[in-house]
Amino acid sequence: MSDSPLIDSLTAAVEARPDDLTLRLHLAELLVGAGRGAEAIGHAAQVLAREPGNGAARKLMSSALGEPQPAPGEKAPAKPADGVDWAAMEQELGDIVPPRFSDEPEPVRGEEDRTFDIERSTITLADVGGMQEVKKRLEVSFLGPLKNPKLRTLFGKSLRGGLLLYGPPGCGKTFLARAVAGEMGAAFISLSITDVLNMWIGSSERNLHDLFDSARGHAPCVLFLDEIDALGHKRSQLASSSMRTVVNQLLTELDGVDGNNDGVFVLAATNAPWDIDPALRRPGRLDRTLLVLPPDKPARAAILQYHLRDRPVAAVDLGRVADVTENYSGADLAHICETAAEFAMRDSIATGEIRMINQQDVLDAVREIRPSTDGWFATARNVAMFANESGEYDELAAYLKKRRR
Repeated sequence: MSDSPLIDSLTAAVEARPDDLTLRLHLAELLVGAGRGAEAIGHAAQVLAREPGNGAARKLMSSALGEPQPAPGEKAPAKPADGVDWAAMEQELGDIVPPRFSDEPEPVRGEEDRTFDIERSTITLADVGGMQEVKKRLEVSFLGPLKNPKLRTLFGKSLRGGLLLYGPPGCGKTFLARAVAGEMGAAFISLSITDVLNMWIGSSERNLHDLFDSARGHAPCVLFLDEIDALGHKRSQLASSSMRTVVNQLLTELDGVDGNNDGVFVLAATNAPWDIDPALRRPGRLDRTLLVLPPDKPARAAILQYHLRDRPVAAVDLGRVADVTENYSGADLAHICETAAEFAMRDSIATGEIRMINQQDVLDAVREIRPSTDGWFATARNVAMFANESGEYDELAAYLKKRRR
């Protein structure tokens, strides 16, 4: 029993007539005035359950919860839909937590604002097995002029230019590019088609420009254009106008129209040089071409040793294996080592005793795996025989003739 007979009487009346919302609201108002907010909340909630939009019940609920009420004639502040006053919270915690949104635009910081992988290669040409002719050409094209600045000045040799590496897949063109960067002590940026192409008009050209700008900003730098036939395909064969503009932008960047390309060494790699736009191979662009062939015997032995070095091996004659793997690419040789390991592991599982990888495992793997370069040479032979009017594939034709013998 309370100390207010009126509240007691109204409570009894509400219990007798629970659907009388006016009576219930009057009782809740008296309870708030008497400081009995918890009881008032229950009655206000009952009204809101029946009439969710009842303003009097909402006001009583707020009063019972202890929220400040606006003065007479003053408009109540709008309450956020999620029930959280973010503005008040940001003001209170502004010294600790940064604001959720900023009206000021983020400043553009130039090439640092773009994300490119600038590497420092630790690989040098000494890590490349064999390929003496390739190394000699690289020394003349790039490394010699860089290491001898006085001679470079005397002979008027520019540090700009491009070299196109082509040949069958899996023969180490990307590895060679990294080795050149490591030999020079230069920065290395590898560019693929996913770094450039974008669905929005003009974005692909801007990405290409930013990549070249980044290379200029980190000179001396080796900019490696992998699968150049995808970015620089013959414009006469392109149905998409957007791809033709990408090729045009690539030509502009190679010419250095918008910036000085001194100190930017452009290396490009492709399996299909015959698909590249001829304009890309004009002087001052990718004007030097280097055929990267399957590894020779010393290189094959070195590759096999590299891929077997951390595996349990017993009495494997690398020289004999190298003799029977002519025309195999570096990737093929790695696959041979992997397959030989599978043979030894299979027997170890079957017998319950660990067995080392032996010569027979490796030779069985050679018999099972055929060289992946055969298909490429079949296509290349047609090009060298019927599409070599300019003589740009003379080196390839000479190799094919020697290979046939």
